[in-house]
Amino acid sequence: MAGTDGTGDARLFTGPRGGRISTAVFRDATHWDEVVNQFGYEHLRRHDLRHTGLTWMADAGVPVHHLQKVAGHGSLTTTQRYLHPNRKSVTDAGALLSQHLQRSTEGSTTAQPTLIDGAFSPRAS
Repeated sequence: MAGTDGTGDARLFTGPRGGRISTAVFRDATHWDEVVNQFGYEHLRRHDLRHTGLTWMADAGVPVHHLQKVAGHGSLTTTQRYLHPNRKSVTDAGALLSQHLQRSTEGSTTAQPTLIDGAFSPRAS
């Protein structure tokens, strides 16, 4: 854990007295209310940044179980609620699946994808 004190609860960012950053400290340090009002984003909440940050990390390829740890969530289901993939991410995932299925059937006249328990799986006919 480079840059930390080596303990499991080391913080990446700390408040002015070395502890957890509260929403009030964040709001005051960043002049949040003034900035969002100035740019016309009055509806934007500080909590929305957690969703944005986790989504960007997921889009960058960070595994979801790492995101769970970063967010401090007890369940992967909670972490998944924070992820909002854009259309390109979903399209890219479909392209990766297509490439995988194409490779798994190349060179074989018997391997055909089939639906097993609600999921496609390559199998020999």
